[in-house]
Amino acid sequence: MEMRRDVFQAIADPTRRAIINLVSEKTLNLNAIAENFDMTRQAISLHIKILEECGLLKIKAQGRERYCQAKLDKLSEISQWVDQYRQHWERKLDSLENYLDQLQKQKKHAKRKN
Repeated sequence: MEMRRDVFQAIADPTRRAIINLVSEKTLNLNAIAENFDMTRQAISLHIKILEECGLLKIKAQGRERYCQAKLDKLSEISQWVDQYRQHWERKLDSLENYLDQLQKQKKHAKRKN
């Protein structure tokens, strides 16, 4: 059974995040990408294969060279997933802010009584 890769697997690894950063600026061939890392070209090729399977890279062959192009629209899945939690934490922080405001008012009120 083949495991389906998703965009979350792609960004789970710091090397893959760095590759995404590199190719988001311009299309690069495999050698140009590999030059940026202290690992084998085979290891970089595996990371690139995972990024392609996750839909974040498109590989185009030009002659004997293979060029990697970013497909960043898939990152919106991550943004949507994070947004639900951002709303949760914004509510929590708003609640904390209200609580701290109440404490501050009580403190001022207590000082006036003394």
